[in-house]
Amino acid sequence: MFSFLLIVHAVIAALLVTVILMQQSEGGGLTSSGSPSGLMSARGAANFLTRATAVLAGLFIAMSILLAVLAATRRADAIDTSLARPTSAAPAVPTGPAPAAPAVDPLDAAAGAVVANQAAPAGNSSAPGQ
Repeated sequence: MFSFLLIVHAVIAALLVTVILMQQSEGGGLTSSGSPSGLMSARGAANFLTRATAVLAGLFIAMSILLAVLAATRRADAIDTSLARPTSAAPAVPTGPAPAAPAVDPLDAAAGAVVANQAAPAGNSSAPGQ
């Protein structure tokens, strides 16, 4: 039902935009000083596009409120949790044998080799062929 109301809301929004764009510009917008008596004239009240705009705007506001209420009261299990990371209370305990050497970050491999070479004693070099 929610998706149907959402589609109806989109149709009302499209119709509202169309009706507003179809109205004739009377030059009394925000930039010019129009008289307020023109708003209450018989011609302004009887205009079909003006009435259609008012009706569609009312429907749009009512549908917006209805959709907000429906979205707030929907069940919480409707949220897709397929990409959620699994969380556990206890840390994972390894079941296999411990690794022989600690894991080295590939980016730090060159720095680790330099540190290992500096830590070796200078007089105890065993090069092959000596």
